[in-house]
Formats: sequence, C-alpha cells, structure tokens
Amino acid sequence: MRLKTSLLKSFLLALITGLFISCGTHRKPSFELTLHKNWAIQSSDSVDATGDQIASADFNADNWYKTQVPTTVLGALVHDSVYKDIFYGQNLKKIPEKPFTVPWWYRTAFNIPESVQSENTVNLIFDGLNFRGDIWLNGKRIARSDTTEGSFSRFSIDVSEVANVGGMNYLSAKITRPEPGEPRLGFVDWNPTPPDHSMGIWREVHVRVSGPVAISHPFVKSDVDTATLDHADLTVSAQVKNYSSDVINGTLHGQIETRKFSQQVTLQPGESKVVIFDPKDYNELRIDHPRLWWTHEMGSPELYHLDLKFNIDEQLSDEMDQAFGIREVTDYVTDEGHRGYKLNGKKILIKGGGWTDQMLLDNTPENLEAQVAYARHMNLNTLRLEGFWGSSSKLYDLCDKNGILIMVGYSAQWEWDGVYGSKADEYGGIKSLHDMNLASSMLKDQIIWLRNHPSVFLWVYGSDKTPRPVLEKEYLDILKKYDPTRPYAAAAKEHDSKVTGPTRMKMRGPYDYVPPSYWYVDDQYGGAFGFNTETGPGPVIPPIEGLKKFIPADSLWPISDTWIYHSSRGQFKNLDRYNNAMDERLGKPESLEDYERKAQYMNYEGLRAMFEAFEANRFSSTGIIQWMYNSAWPKLWWQLYGYYLIPNGGFYGTQKACEPVHIQYNYKTNAIDLINNTLKSANDLKARVRVFDFDMNNKFDQTVNTEITENISKQILELPDINGLSKTYFVDMRLRDKSGNTISSNFYTLSTQKDLLIPEQSTWYMTPQKQFSDKTMLNTLPDVKLQESHEFSMDARKQKVKVTLKNPSDNLAFMVRLKLIRSGDGEMVVPIFWDDNYFSLLPGEERSIEGYCLKKDLKGQQPQIKVEGWNINN
Repeated sequence: MRLKTSLLKSFLLALITGLFISCGTHRKPSFELTLHKNWAIQSSDSVDATGDQIASADFNADNWYKTQVPTTVLGALVHDSVYKDIFYGQNLKKIPEKPFTVPWWYRTAFNIPESVQSENTVNLIFDGLNFRGDIWLNGKRIARSDTTEGSFSRFSIDVSEVANVGGMNYLSAKITRPEPGEPRLGFVDWNPTPPDHSMGIWREVHVRVSGPVAISHPFVKSDVDTATLDHADLTVSAQVKNYSSDVINGTLHGQIETRKFSQQVTLQPGESKVVIFDPKDYNELRIDHPRLWWTHEMGSPELYHLDLKFNIDEQLSDEMDQAFGIREVTDYVTDEGHRGYKLNGKKILIKGGGWTDQMLLDNTPENLEAQVAYARHMNLNTLRLEGFWGSSSKLYDLCDKNGILIMVGYSAQWEWDGVYGSKADEYGGIKSLHDMNLASSMLKDQIIWLRNHPSVFLWVYGSDKTPRPVLEKEYLDILKKYDPTRPYAAAAKEHDSKVTGPTRMKMRGPYDYVPPSYWYVDDQYGGAFGFNTETGPGPVIPPIEGLKKFIPADSLWPISDTWIYHSSRGQFKNLDRYNNAMDERLGKPESLEDYERKAQYMNYEGLRAMFEAFEANRFSSTGIIQWMYNSAWPKLWWQLYGYYLIPNGGFYGTQKACEPVHIQYNYKTNAIDLINNTLKSANDLKARVRVFDFDMNNKFDQTVNTEITENISKQILELPDINGLSKTYFVDMRLRDKSGNTISSNFYTLSTQKDLLIPEQSTWYMTPQKQFSDKTMLNTLPDVKLQESHEFSMDARKQKVKVTLKNPSDNLAFMVRLKLIRSGDGEMVVPIFWDDNYFSLLPGEERSIEGYCLKKDLKGQQPQIKVEGWNINN
C-alpha cells in the first residue's frame, strides 16, 4: 500500500520553474513519508533528559549513535562500529547483555512540506516495535508504553494537533525490550539469542497526511471460477474515517485498470466506516478472462492495481493504491487423511524452506531480492515464515512478483519453557487474558497488513502446539471478519484441536542426518507422505569460502569449538551423526578440503533425495518444507545457502530435484520416475538410462519413449538386477524433447551395500542406522583435467556467462563446481545463478552451463571462471 506522490512532484516542479501560483488547487491534500534516515539512538542510562525535552527542536543528540530505521539497538551499534565482526569466531558471546537491560531512546527529525494543506489530518504510523514504547512528537507525549506493546502490533496515532505542517517535526521514542514470558520475536534454537533481544523499532515508521477523510485497509477479495478459470468476481472494500468535527458527504472512487466504480458515503464526526463494493451491485467487478496469479512453475504471477480516491465536493481528500492478485487458494484432505492445497482449483505440491530474517533484522532490499531470486532459481514455490515476518512489505512484494507462496505463522518461541521464559502447558505459554488479547490483536494487525498479497496462502496461528481453545476462538473470529479467503491451521504439527479438529499437518522430524533412502522408505515419521511442515537431513555445511568468513584460520581444522558454537542449539549443538555418516559412507576425511568435498556431496544427495521423494509420491505427499531455507547468522545447520549468500551442495540438489520436468531415481523401487511440475503436458520425450560400474563400464543402457501429462509423477522404467556391479556404481539419465534438447539430466552414486535404518528406534529428530552404504571407492577416482572455455555477455543489469566443459579423459569427472571470481580481490561473486552445479561429466562428455550475477556485484572488476570438483585438477 503506498500513497501517490505525483501531485507533490508536480508542485515541486512548478516551484522550481517559478510557475507556482498560491491557490488551493495546487495544495496537496495527501502525502506520505517513510522515516528511514537520520535517526539516532542512545541508552537511557546515558541521557539525562525527559521525553518532552528529547522531542524538542533544541535538543542536542550529536553524541548519539547515528542509524536508520528499521533497526534493532544492537543492529545500530554494529553498523556504527561499536561492536565489530560479531559473527566471526565466538565474538557474539563477548557482547555484554547489561547495556540492553535498560530502555533505549530513538530520535529523528522530519519535514512536512508547505505543499501539504495545514488543515489536513496527520497520522504517525509504527509498523512494529519490540517490545513497547513511550512516544513524543514536538515536545508532547503522544503514546504510552501500555498502549504500544507487542512485536507484531501496528499503531496509527493521530498527531494532527501536534504536527508542524510546513516545517520540522521532532520525534522520539523510548523503547523497552521484552521480558521473559511475553509474546515477542525469537529464534528458538536456530541460533543464539541476540543480547538486546531484538529490542528496537524493527519495522518502518510512516507519516501519513490526508484531508478530513482518510482511506485505510483496502482489500480486494477474489472469487475465481475454478471450473473454467475464465471468470472471477472481485469484492473491494476499504475503511474511511472522518477526522473532522463536521458531517461529511463524499464519494469513494475505485478503479482497476479501465474499470471504474464509486459509492457515496456519509460520515458523522469521528466516524469510521468500511465501504464495500460487491460484484452483485457493481458489474465492473465481474471479470471475464482474468489474468490469474500462479506460482512460477504453474504459470505467470499476474498482478493488478486498485486505485482509490475519496472526494469531498469534488475535491480530493485522500488517495492510495493497492497491488493485488486474482487467485483462489483452498485446502483439501487426501484419502489418507492429510492436508493438501489447491491454487485456482489445481492441486499444488508445496515445496519450500523455512525462512528466517537476519539476526539483527537488517535485511536490505538487495539482500531480500537475492534470497527470493534464489528460491525461484531452486524451483521452490513456497517460503514458510515462523515468527519473523520481515521488517517491511518488501519480502511479500517480491514473492508476489516471483510467484512464490508464503506460509505465515506464529513461532514455537511462545510454546516452550526454555525459550519463552514462563511455564508452558499443552497449549504453550500464552495464558493470561492480557497476553491472549495481545496475541489476538497482533494477529489482526498482521492479517490486515498482509491480506492483499496473493503470495500469502495460509495463516498458521500455532506452531508446535495449538492455542488454548478460548484464544483459538478469538483467532477464528478475526479470520472470519478480516480475511475469510484463505485456509488456516491451528498448528504446523499434527494435533486434534478442540475447536477446529485435526490439523492434518505433520512435524515428526527428522532434523538430523538421515540417508537419502530414508525419505522413500519411511512411512511413519518424516518420509514422503502428507504435508511435512518442517524437516530435513540436518547439518548443511557451507562451502569452504563461507567457512573462512566466520571461522578463524587457526580453528578451521580439525573441527573445533568454534565450529560447534556455530552449530544450532540444544540437541543440535554437535555434528556427531553427520560426521559419523561421512566416515562410514565416504571415508574419514584427511583434511579440511577433503571434509569439504564430502560435505558438499552429502548436502547435494541428501536434499535432492528429500525433494525427489515427495515429488515421486505426489499427491499422497502434499508438501515439504526444508528446515531451514536460509540463515540468520553464519552457521553449519539447516540452510540451502549461507548467511553470506554462498550456495552449498544442497542448493543445487534442491534445484535439480524441483526442476519443471524432471527425471529421477527412486531409492525404494529401484526404478526411474518422471515428474511434471507444470500445468502443460510434455509429449514426444526420450529418456535414456545408463548404469556404469566404478570403472565406467556400461552395464545397462535403455531408451524409453514416453510422455507425461500436467502436474503428475509416474514410473517409466524399473531397473533390473545387474550382475557384476562394483560396490560403488553410477546411474546416469537424460531426458530429451522431440528436438533432441536435454530438458533434464541426473546422476546418482549408489552402492550395492544399502543404507539400513532402525525405524523402531526413531526419535522426534532422527532415525538411526544399522548399516551404511559404502561409497569409499570415490576416494580413488583418478584426477581429471577438464577443457574449459567461456563466453561473457552483459546487459543493463546482469553479467552473463556460458561455460563449456569437456572431459577428455576415460574417467568420471565427479561433482564439478563452477565459481565466478572477481579478478581484483579474488572473492567469489554472490549472489550467483548457475543453471546447474556440482554436476558430473562422463568420459568424453562435453557440456555447457549458463549463469549470471548482478553487474554491481563485480564491483567494477573483471569476472573470471574457476573450475573445481571432487577429482578435478584444473
């Protein structure tokens, strides 16, 4: 939601060119300013002044720490170099907590230009404080901490009597951090708790000026004819409020592209009213041939814009516009009793990862853009947000544009004694009437804020537990009133709510290492059935370039306490199961470099198998959320790329598994499956499958003519028993279209000695093994030198590259990795977008890989290609 500034721009242009004439038609009735820059903060222990004094024009804050908002207190101090390299080694734990036990002051000054009519209404809007604040404007207190509490609360304060229109305004806020047992922001066991407990103004602050009547909370509800997808009805609503002391008769005008509609409105003094445009009464809102919003693999994420204006006697009082998408999301229950989802009437397999904001809550727009682009590049269609929902609407805007679904929900932070800070029961820690009212109010604020985003497909108002029944009833009343268009869930875990019945979700683990076959053969815990809302094969070690950014050189090898400090917390504060599996399956590593290449292989095969298993079992399996997608700080667990945006082997294993049309090996059936993630049939396909022994002797070679309809998986070939296979052997498969173009290729390293599980000893986080597959022969692969050539090209924004590699040897080139390097500083360029990576080349094979980076990330230096790999000697 944004206010238009065209009138302000027109006024400024007129002023500059000397054409301004002082008359009412040139005065701007509406205006919005986001207070991002020119803030300063200081500890209350260091300030001997009252709020009235701090919010006055003559207060001197020169010795305060300079910052921008949004920011936490710690974030501001880090960016002001009070604390340096806090994620390097174990520096974070050296930061004392005492400075953050007292409130901190935030202060800024801003101008409301003379072009804004002085008689207009001025509202000051806080999108998020953590946890409560006392607020002053121009020396007057405008809000007290007992009315401005809650991490997810949004506040709009009428400051019309206090604001200085046509001059400078001085704003100050005294922010107090949350106490144990309050429903606050938190990272659970993903990483250490920041010492300031994320205290601060963590979301945006806006000044919004309107005429006597202001518009807020626009909402476009779409009802799609899912039988034909050729018609949709739109219901448009918005709240209007009369801030004057007069009765006002006005008109609310709406426009969606060329479609216009309006409604006369009468407002008593101080009255708020929700104005509804029902398609039954407004034919303009009955849309034939709508451009529907789809996830990127199913179609195009089309967006529309709603323009709203409120006129009084044909004079503009307020205006705003709102982006939205026309789409319909519903849920269903499978024959096996699991929850599934449909987009525009089509079943969709949810494939995503668990999102976290950065530890200092300081994601930049560029950082968010890169991370959402990574999700699309990996062919994922969903991000799950638990407890952190972004410091602005930027994440949601990007997902809207890129066709990525968002599963929004409250955090397990509030449900367990160890992290919440007060005694929890079967319903968690939110017990008191005050806390339940606060949690309900926060949910309402978030729903109103986010409900127009087509990317948001599900509200999850519990995580590991369901809310207590009285609270859940409040949540349901809010959903019914403010957004009846989306499915909801009482928990991300399977529970039988006393209010809404079975959640039909699944959260049975694992969270630690399991072998690739686990996802196919397990039928009790985290295997490929139902909707697994969080799970994964545990540690995902960053590439060596990432490790060196946060682990000091003297701690890099052997694995040290610093490594473990950057593991997760609690049960996951170790790498024991992961390292044991590496030793058993691949051989004990002899160096950091050896550990690294084996780690990236384990990352790749583990994540690929997990997503492929859910693909193979669609729609008995309805969804899989990798725990986690990204990282709040540099770590060794639960990530598809690291804090520094360096993709790991799991990134490319995921990308491979989730490609639009895909060929894959099934660990359970010893067969080849074909997957179609799109809504288009693929005909006239040829699938070639070959099995090689370790010396690359071809032991099986068969081509299958096949086709596949939309949005399904099917088996196309069962591998026979093959005599004479070495203990470690390989399966290579290529899928080509009728023109002979390769649309999917896949390569597996398998063993005649299988991974065997002990399912009866499974826990909530892992299933132990009694036998490991033996792939130690990989350590004897001969070195291969690849022939490499490349072509660079550039457009206005991207540096593009095409790399051609040829394996001239008689040996396998295993786990080939491409990197783009800056020539001047030798640093790896990120974010980076390769079509494929960590791939293998057969003897004599030639292959071209394309990729790109953003031109700005070259920092004016020349790009260079570097080729690495398991046995690559380039």
